Amino acid sequence: MASSLVLEGGGKRGIYTAGVLDVFLENGIDVDAVFGVSAGAIHGVSFVSRQIGRDIRYNIKYNDDYRFMSLRNWLKTGNVVDVDFCYNELPNKLDKFDYAAFDANPTKFYAVCSNIESGKAEYIHCQDMYYDIKYVQASASLPFFSRIVEVDGKKLLDGGICDSIPLQAAQNHGYDKNIAVLTRPQGYRKQPSHNKWMAKKVYRKYPEFVKAIVNRHIMYNNELEYVEKAQKDGAALVIQPSVFIKIGRMERNIDIIKAMYELGRQDALKALDKVKSFLKA
Repeated sequence: MASSLVLEGGGKRGIYTAGVLDVFLENGIDVDAVFGVSAGAIHGVSFVSRQIGRDIRYNIKYNDDYRFMSLRNWLKTGNVVDVDFCYNELPNKLDKFDYAAFDANPTKFYAVCSNIESGKAEYIHCQDMYYDIKYVQASASLPFFSRIVEVDGKKLLDGGICDSIPLQAAQNHGYDKNIAVLTRPQGYRKQPSHNKWMAKKVYRKYPEFVKAIVNRHIMYNNELEYVEKAQKDGAALVIQPSVFIKIGRMERNIDIIKAMYELGRQDALKALDKVKSFLKA
Protein backbone atom coordinates (compact mmCIF):
# COMPACT_ATOMS: atom_id res chain seq x y z
CA MET A 1 0.00 0.00 0.00
CA ALA A 2 1.17 3.53 -0.82
CA SER A 3 1.12 6.24 1.84
CA SER A 4 1.00 10.02 1.85
CA LEU A 5 0.93 13.10 4.03
CA VAL A 6 -1.83 15.62 3.33
CA LEU A 7 -0.81 19.00 4.74
CA GLU A 8 -3.31 21.81 5.21
CA GLY A 9 -2.21 25.46 5.02
CA GLY A 10 -3.15 28.42 7.21
CA GLY A 11 -0.38 31.02 7.11
CA LYS A 12 1.54 31.22 10.39
CA ARG A 13 -0.93 28.69 11.82
CA GLY A 14 0.90 26.17 9.65
CA ILE A 15 3.90 26.21 11.99
CA TYR A 16 1.90 23.55 13.85
CA THR A 17 2.58 21.29 10.85
CA ALA A 18 6.31 22.02 11.07
CA GLY A 19 6.26 20.70 14.64
CA VAL A 20 4.46 17.52 13.57
CA LEU A 21 6.84 16.93 10.67
CA ASP A 22 9.96 17.44 12.79
CA VAL A 23 8.77 14.71 15.17
CA PHE A 24 8.11 12.44 12.19
CA LEU A 25 11.64 13.03 10.89
CA GLU A 26 13.16 12.43 14.32
CA ASN A 27 11.34 9.11 14.54
CA GLY A 28 11.93 7.82 11.02
CA ILE A 29 8.39 8.22 9.73
CA ASP A 30 8.47 7.92 5.93
CA VAL A 31 5.70 8.16 3.36
CA ASP A 32 5.54 7.74 -0.40
CA ALA A 33 4.19 11.21 -1.16
CA VAL A 34 3.43 14.60 0.32
CA PHE A 35 0.54 16.82 -0.80
CA GLY A 36 1.20 20.33 0.51
CA VAL A 37 -1.22 23.24 0.45
CA SER A 38 0.06 26.79 1.00
CA ALA A 39 1.97 26.77 4.32
CA GLY A 40 1.68 22.99 4.16
CA ALA A 41 3.67 23.07 0.93
CA ILE A 42 6.34 25.28 2.46
CA HIS A 43 6.79 22.96 5.45
CA GLY A 44 6.36 19.85 3.32
CA VAL A 45 9.44 20.52 1.21
CA SER A 46 11.61 20.67 4.33
CA PHE A 47 10.18 17.30 5.33
CA VAL A 48 11.17 15.79 1.98
CA SER A 49 14.66 17.30 2.27
CA ARG A 50 14.80 15.91 5.83
CA GLN A 51 15.87 19.22 7.42
CA ILE A 52 14.76 18.90 11.01
CA GLY A 53 14.12 22.25 12.70
CA ARG A 54 14.71 24.34 9.60
CA ASP A 55 11.25 25.89 9.37
CA ILE A 56 10.85 26.93 13.00
CA ARG A 57 14.42 28.23 12.95
CA TYR A 58 13.97 30.66 10.09
CA ASN A 59 10.46 31.59 11.19
CA ILE A 60 11.88 32.78 14.50
CA LYS A 61 15.02 34.38 13.09
CA TYR A 62 13.26 36.41 10.40
CA ASN A 63 9.95 37.00 12.14
CA ASP A 64 10.62 40.72 12.54
CA ASP A 65 12.05 41.20 9.05
CA TYR A 66 9.34 42.99 7.07
CA ARG A 67 10.43 41.15 3.92
CA PHE A 68 9.43 37.84 5.47
CA MET A 69 5.74 38.76 5.78
CA SER A 70 4.18 42.15 6.39
CA LEU A 71 1.54 44.61 5.27
CA ARG A 72 4.40 47.02 4.64
CA ASN A 73 5.75 44.67 2.00
CA TRP A 74 2.29 44.25 0.49
CA LEU A 75 1.84 48.00 0.16
CA LYS A 76 5.30 48.30 -1.34
CA THR A 77 5.27 45.38 -3.80
CA GLY A 78 1.75 43.92 -4.05
CA ASN A 79 2.97 40.77 -2.26
CA VAL A 80 2.66 40.25 1.47
CA VAL A 81 6.04 38.48 1.31
CA ASP A 82 9.14 39.64 -0.52
CA VAL A 83 9.31 37.00 -3.23
CA ASP A 84 13.06 37.28 -3.83
CA PHE A 85 13.79 37.17 -0.09
CA CYS A 86 11.55 34.17 0.70
CA TYR A 87 12.10 32.04 -2.39
CA ASN A 88 15.68 32.92 -3.34
CA GLU A 89 17.76 34.60 -0.65
CA LEU A 90 16.38 32.54 2.24
CA PRO A 91 16.70 29.02 0.71
CA ASN A 92 19.88 29.74 -1.24
CA LYS A 93 21.90 31.88 1.18
CA LEU A 94 20.44 32.50 4.64
CA ASP A 95 19.09 29.07 5.68
CA LYS A 96 20.00 26.82 2.80
CA PHE A 97 17.55 24.32 1.43
CA ASP A 98 19.13 20.92 0.80
CA TYR A 99 18.31 20.38 -2.87
CA ALA A 100 20.47 17.24 -3.07
CA ALA A 101 18.61 15.61 -0.16
CA PHE A 102 15.27 16.53 -1.72
CA ASP A 103 16.33 14.96 -5.02
CA ALA A 104 17.64 11.82 -3.31
CA ASN A 105 14.46 11.20 -1.34
CA PRO A 106 12.07 8.87 -3.23
CA THR A 107 9.10 10.57 -1.55
CA LYS A 108 7.12 12.45 -4.20
CA PHE A 109 6.10 16.02 -3.48
CA TYR A 110 2.96 17.67 -4.85
CA ALA A 111 2.29 21.40 -4.50
CA VAL A 112 -1.43 22.12 -4.55
CA CYS A 113 -2.24 25.33 -6.45
CA SER A 114 -5.43 27.05 -7.57
CA ASN A 115 -5.66 27.73 -11.29
CA ILE A 116 -7.49 31.06 -11.39
CA GLU A 117 -8.65 30.60 -14.98
CA SER A 118 -10.33 27.24 -14.43
CA GLY A 119 -11.20 27.72 -10.76
CA LYS A 120 -9.85 24.21 -10.12
CA ALA A 121 -7.01 22.82 -8.04
CA GLU A 122 -3.86 21.54 -9.70
CA TYR A 123 -1.53 19.03 -8.09
CA ILE A 124 1.95 19.77 -9.37
CA HIS A 125 4.53 17.03 -9.01
CA CYS A 126 7.67 18.96 -8.08
CA GLN A 127 10.87 17.14 -9.00
CA ASP A 128 13.44 19.92 -9.35
CA MET A 129 12.85 22.17 -6.37
CA TYR A 130 15.27 24.82 -7.59
CA TYR A 131 12.88 25.47 -10.48
CA ASP A 132 9.67 24.14 -8.96
CA ILE A 133 9.90 26.48 -5.97
CA LYS A 134 7.68 28.68 -8.15
CA TYR A 135 4.86 26.23 -7.58
CA VAL A 136 5.40 26.33 -3.82
CA GLN A 137 5.30 30.12 -4.04
CA ALA A 138 2.06 29.93 -6.01
CA SER A 139 0.53 27.50 -3.53
CA ALA A 140 1.27 29.94 -0.68
CA SER A 141 0.23 33.14 -2.49
CA LEU A 142 -2.82 34.49 -0.69
CA PRO A 143 -5.55 36.05 -2.83
CA PHE A 144 -5.80 39.83 -2.46
CA PHE A 145 -2.39 39.92 -0.76
CA SER A 146 -0.30 38.40 -3.56
CA ARG A 147 0.29 38.93 -7.23
CA ILE A 148 -0.80 36.16 -9.57
CA VAL A 149 2.04 33.69 -10.11
CA GLU A 150 2.49 32.70 -13.74
CA VAL A 151 4.34 29.42 -14.30
CA ASP A 152 4.51 27.43 -17.54
CA GLY A 153 1.55 29.31 -18.97
CA LYS A 154 -0.60 28.82 -15.87
CA LYS A 155 -1.97 31.56 -13.65
CA LEU A 156 -1.89 30.30 -10.08
CA LEU A 157 -2.64 31.33 -6.50
CA ASP A 158 -3.22 29.81 -3.05
CA GLY A 159 -4.07 26.12 -3.33
CA GLY A 160 -6.34 26.35 -0.32
CA ILE A 161 -8.97 28.23 -2.29
CA CYS A 162 -9.80 25.22 -4.47
CA ASP A 163 -8.64 22.29 -2.32
CA SER A 164 -7.76 22.99 1.29
CA ILE A 165 -7.41 19.38 2.45
CA PRO A 166 -6.55 17.24 -0.60
CA LEU A 167 -7.22 13.84 0.95
CA GLN A 168 -9.47 12.77 -1.91
CA ALA A 169 -6.86 13.95 -4.41
CA ALA A 170 -4.22 11.83 -2.66
CA GLN A 171 -6.52 8.84 -2.90
CA ASN A 172 -7.17 9.56 -6.57
CA HIS A 173 -3.40 9.55 -7.12
CA GLY A 174 -3.26 6.01 -5.76
CA TYR A 175 -2.34 6.61 -2.11
CA ASP A 176 -4.50 4.60 0.26
CA LYS A 177 -2.74 5.14 3.62
CA ASN A 178 -3.04 8.86 4.20
CA ILE A 179 -2.15 10.99 7.22
CA ALA A 180 -3.87 14.38 7.20
CA VAL A 181 -2.26 17.14 9.26
CA LEU A 182 -4.85 19.86 9.89
CA THR A 183 -4.23 23.24 11.49
CA ARG A 184 -7.66 23.77 13.07
CA PRO A 185 -8.92 21.91 16.18
CA GLN A 186 -11.60 19.23 15.94
CA GLY A 187 -15.09 20.67 15.53
CA TYR A 188 -14.06 23.75 13.58
CA ARG A 189 -16.28 24.78 10.66
CA LYS A 190 -15.60 27.66 8.28
CA GLN A 191 -18.13 30.48 7.99
CA PRO A 192 -19.09 32.21 4.71
CA SER A 193 -16.62 34.82 3.50
CA HIS A 194 -17.41 38.51 3.75
CA ASN A 195 -15.18 39.46 0.81
CA LYS A 196 -17.52 38.42 -2.00
CA TRP A 197 -17.65 41.96 -3.38
CA MET A 198 -13.87 42.27 -3.25
CA ALA A 199 -13.38 38.96 -5.06
CA LYS A 200 -15.73 40.07 -7.84
CA LYS A 201 -13.84 43.34 -8.17
CA VAL A 202 -10.24 42.10 -7.95
CA TYR A 203 -10.71 38.90 -9.96
CA ARG A 204 -13.50 40.01 -12.31
CA LYS A 205 -11.57 38.55 -15.27
CA TYR A 206 -11.61 35.13 -13.62
CA PRO A 207 -15.25 34.26 -12.78
CA GLU A 208 -14.52 30.61 -11.96
CA PHE A 209 -11.97 31.68 -9.37
CA VAL A 210 -14.47 34.13 -7.90
CA LYS A 211 -16.94 31.25 -7.51
CA ALA A 212 -14.25 29.23 -5.72
CA ILE A 213 -13.56 32.08 -3.28
CA VAL A 214 -17.26 32.69 -2.59
CA ASN A 215 -17.97 28.97 -2.09
CA ARG A 216 -14.80 28.12 -0.22
CA HIS A 217 -16.56 27.58 3.09
CA ILE A 218 -18.79 24.95 1.50
CA MET A 219 -15.83 23.16 -0.09
CA TYR A 220 -13.81 23.33 3.13
CA ASN A 221 -16.55 22.03 5.39
CA ASN A 222 -17.34 19.22 2.96
CA GLU A 223 -13.66 18.25 2.99
CA LEU A 224 -13.62 18.24 6.79
CA GLU A 225 -16.57 15.86 6.79
CA TYR A 226 -14.83 13.66 4.22
CA VAL A 227 -11.66 13.54 6.34
CA GLU A 228 -13.60 12.77 9.51
CA LYS A 229 -15.46 9.93 7.81
CA ALA A 230 -12.24 8.56 6.33
CA GLN A 231 -10.67 8.50 9.78
CA LYS A 232 -13.73 6.81 11.28
CA ASP A 233 -13.58 4.17 8.53
CA GLY A 234 -9.87 3.59 9.09
CA ALA A 235 -8.92 4.98 5.68
CA ALA A 236 -7.04 7.98 7.09
CA LEU A 237 -5.34 9.17 10.24
CA VAL A 238 -5.78 12.77 11.35
CA ILE A 239 -3.47 14.91 13.47
CA GLN A 240 -4.78 18.34 14.43
CA PRO A 241 -4.37 20.85 17.28
CA SER A 242 -5.53 19.27 20.53
CA VAL A 243 -6.17 22.70 22.05
CA PHE A 244 -7.09 26.05 20.55
CA ILE A 245 -4.33 28.62 20.23
CA LYS A 246 -5.39 31.99 18.87
CA ILE A 247 -2.89 32.69 16.11
CA GLY A 248 -3.26 35.06 13.18
CA ARG A 249 -2.54 34.18 9.56
CA MET A 250 0.25 36.77 9.71
CA GLU A 251 1.05 36.39 13.42
CA ARG A 252 4.00 38.45 14.69
CA ASN A 253 4.05 37.37 18.35
CA ILE A 254 7.01 35.01 18.57
CA ASP A 255 5.73 33.35 21.75
CA ILE A 256 2.49 32.36 20.05
CA ILE A 257 4.39 31.01 17.04
CA LYS A 258 6.62 28.94 19.32
CA ALA A 259 3.60 27.66 21.25
CA MET A 260 1.89 26.52 18.04
CA TYR A 261 5.04 24.70 16.91
CA GLU A 262 5.42 23.00 20.29
CA LEU A 263 1.77 21.94 20.21
CA GLY A 264 2.45 20.26 16.87
CA ARG A 265 5.37 18.40 18.41
CA GLN A 266 3.35 17.33 21.45
CA ASP A 267 0.40 16.11 19.39
CA ALA A 268 2.69 14.21 17.03
CA LEU A 269 4.52 12.51 19.91
CA LYS A 270 1.20 11.43 21.44
CA ALA A 271 0.07 10.04 18.07
CA LEU A 272 3.38 8.40 17.17
CA ASP A 273 2.41 4.83 18.03
CA LYS A 274 -0.88 5.19 16.12
CA VAL A 275 1.01 6.60 13.13
CA LYS A 276 3.45 3.68 13.07
CA SER A 277 0.65 1.11 13.40
CA PHE A 278 -1.44 2.85 10.74
CA LEU A 279 1.39 2.85 8.21
CA LYS A 280 2.27 -0.80 8.89
CA ALA A 281 -1.31 -2.10 8.74
